[in-house]
Amino acid sequence: MNKFLKILVGILSLVALGLGSVFYFTSDMVRTADDFFLATKNGDIAAAYSFLSEDFQASTSQSELSTFAQSNRLTEFQEANWQNRSVSGGRGELVGSITTTSGGVVPISLSLVKGDNSWKIYAIQKPATGLQVESASFQMPSASDQVDLARTTMHVFAESVNDRSMKAFFEHTSNLWQKQTTIEDLDQAFAVFYEFGADLTVLDNFSPGFDPEPSVDENGILLLSGYYPTKPTQVHFEQKYVYEGLGWKLVGFSTNIK
Repeated sequence: MNKFLKILVGILSLVALGLGSVFYFTSDMVRTADDFFLATKNGDIAAAYSFLSEDFQASTSQSELSTFAQSNRLTEFQEANWQNRSVSGGRGELVGSITTTSGGVVPISLSLVKGDNSWKIYAIQKPATGLQVESASFQMPSASDQVDLARTTMHVFAESVNDRSMKAFFEHTSNLWQKQTTIEDLDQAFAVFYEFGADLTVLDNFSPGFDPEPSVDENGILLLSGYYPTKPTQVHFEQKYVYEGLGWKLVGFSTNIK
């Protein structure tokens, strides 16, 4: 065997070893995913729900999971194919697609966390358009969804200001943020708006503009920053979201009028 062939064989061996280690370290994640989809297919939502992380369960009811599964054809599950698998510490991701009993292909991405005894599903995302699997695990929401997120968050905030209590706003936030703050903390942070006296629900009549363009950073945080085109003053905002459970959930918020 000449020198070139020896080098080629060595490279191929390293590649095979690398692929083997990836499949080995992600095999338990795949098992969790398969068990989840099989339980969903069999209509056992309670069992499927048990494969979700505590944070996922805190933000999603069994009824909501059932509705998501039916509307996205997870109840027709036949097999899963994972084009990309990754694991880092206690976090992992599976990106690929499931094949349905009718032969259809549904692209899907799972984010998982390592529990005490097994992997649990932290988030599930099905791309909103087409059937092509994207290279990134969690996609940017569509332009219309970006607007809906910003408007919904601002509406809940405005109503909470009118109620002089951040209870509703707190319930609108991600489970991750709720672990780091309290309703009282939010009341204190936004107390100035209680005294301001303006009814911010008037913003429901306007569509927000974004500046800069919405983006998802390397940590998977969606940033929506912009303003409402009111006159003579404008309401500016910055909203941050993390993908939790079945959708984007608020993890940071600030606003001012200028």
